[in-house]
Amino acid sequence: MTPRIHPLPETDAPPDLIAAWAKHIADYPGSRITNMKATLSHSPLAFDVYMQWYPLYYEVIKIVGERTAYLFAHAISEASNCPLCTLFFRKIIIENGERPEDLHLSEAEQQLLDFGSEMARNRGEIPDAHYEPVRQRYNPAEVVVLVAFAGQMIATNVFNNALHVAIDGYLAPYYPVTQS
Repeated sequence: MTPRIHPLPETDAPPDLIAAWAKHIADYPGSRITNMKATLSHSPLAFDVYMQWYPLYYEVIKIVGERTAYLFAHAISEASNCPLCTLFFRKIIIENGERPEDLHLSEAEQQLLDFGSEMARNRGEIPDAHYEPVRQRYNPAEVVVLVAFAGQMIATNVFNNALHVAIDGYLAPYYPVTQS
């Protein structure tokens, strides 16, 4: 698909946006200005709002651990049918030595992934069967963080899908292998 809005080229970015990009990269080592971030940058406010994904993600890591956090984000992205975000988290899963098609999950991990998937598939509606295990395992503040993060992840998926944001070239090696 052709992007509906092309990423803002660095040559067209005003100095304050270049500074925001540099701060983002400094604050979150390993991050980069991706096609999504450069597309968001057509509105510096939108860029700032969507970059709040990072603090929420780090809170999720504190609650569930790094592996479960990126699996949670992957499950939400996959349920949202967002190729870009699904591939991004697929990359992380593979880089951590696992195959996304053959994950070995604990009951608690599976329940959290189901919770996130249901949120994405059902526009936030979570059946009690998927909500209750999470409510029982986490305190109210933690549940709020998990729901807020899932909502932010879904918003990111919607943004990428709505604008047909192009998948970054560095993700190409992580496409699933398909058979004819």
